[in-house]
Amino acid sequence: MITNRRFFLRTCPVGLALAAGIGTVPVSAAPAAGSRRELARRILDDPELPDVLARARALLRTGLNAGDGYGEVWIRDLNTFIELALEATDRRPIREALLTFFKFQGDDGNIVDGYIPEAKATVGYKYRQSSLAPGLRAHKNTVETDQESSLIQAVARYVRVSGDVSLLDEVVAGRGVRERMARALEYLWTERFDAARGLIWGATTVDWGDVQPEHEWGVELDQHSHRAIDIYDNAMAVVSVEAFLGLGPVADSRVWRARVRSLKQAIRRHLWDAPRRKYVPHLYLEGSPFPPEFNEAEVWYHGGTTVAMEAGLLSRREVGAALESMRANVRQAGASSIGLTVYPPYPEGTFKNKGMAPWSYQNGGDWCWFGARTVRQLLRFGYEAEAYEELLPMVRRVREHGGFFEWWTRDNRPKGSGTFRGGAGVIGQAIVELLAWAERHR
Repeated sequence: MITNRRFFLRTCPVGLALAAGIGTVPVSAAPAAGSRRELARRILDDPELPDVLARARALLRTGLNAGDGYGEVWIRDLNTFIELALEATDRRPIREALLTFFKFQGDDGNIVDGYIPEAKATVGYKYRQSSLAPGLRAHKNTVETDQESSLIQAVARYVRVSGDVSLLDEVVAGRGVRERMARALEYLWTERFDAARGLIWGATTVDWGDVQPEHEWGVELDQHSHRAIDIYDNAMAVVSVEAFLGLGPVADSRVWRARVRSLKQAIRRHLWDAPRRKYVPHLYLEGSPFPPEFNEAEVWYHGGTTVAMEAGLLSRREVGAALESMRANVRQAGASSIGLTVYPPYPEGTFKNKGMAPWSYQNGGDWCWFGARTVRQLLRFGYEAEAYEELLPMVRRVREHGGFFEWWTRDNRPKGSGTFRGGAGVIGQAIVELLAWAERHR
């Protein structure tokens, strides 16, 4: 298996587990060894954790599409459940899925969002075809800038977990996978890069979302779009470049190391709001789509902040402060978990897409898909008790409602796909890592 220590620690947060508080101890505190043992016993004695883990594994054995509400295999989803899926099922369909994304790669290196059997390609996307993937159609939500990063990360996770290094040597239409990965990353620096600030741009969306406010659907860049820079796209790029470098010898490695170093510096310089101890929601390239009376600077992005943790863009103390803010946001919103997307939500009428009303979908919905990723990062940074505490609401509602739903309302009602594999993957992996920490400290 090809990897390195830095990449392993980033993609396997258990590797960085340190001492942390238990119960109501402040997030900056660290307990004695006896407290760690007590916490470990509580985790290992909790029957809910193995039960939900078993449910997650069972779901991931049934397919690779995002869930029962989706016919597509989405790369942003697959990237988040690939680790647990590799442990739960045969790796061959997963390997082929990764190669399929490269079969649809654009001439400029861009990567599609997802692909679907031709007979089911009935949604209003601008589908693309590939002679390399007969019977399939693919599409790209051009408002987002995370598809390339998601595929790079998914390949790196596949290699690390499966040990199947041969994937990197596969040739797709005359180009090896390593070369195609480099071309995907190059797309970000040639087609989605703002040289003035040294940062990656996309359309204006809510945090990690893929819906812009200027259109009734909102998934494609058009003449009405407002290009913007946010923490999610840029943190994803940092993680993907470092994952790529961690896969072994890379052509132009000095260039990529310089780029990621510069990207980290630009993120801190332009996106970090030091007085508020948070990231700014957007830096606009051609003005904001929102009314001037709305103070967007107050909006807190939970998902992008979590990916910034994964990218190593926050110190341990800043992670603790972020958790305090997330918890405060959840309390003030009356929500149920730190999977809350944003707080406060964008006001009524600011999005033409009616599904983006306040407290709905990506605009204030509660997503385990990101909340459980936050849990993994808390564990990575040594906040084990807090990780356990924040995971429990997600675990309990899976048991209560009998499924891994896509998102939840403020009053804990399930919405969207009832077999959302992204949620199952991240909750299950968080449980795996929490149990592994507990075994080492029992």
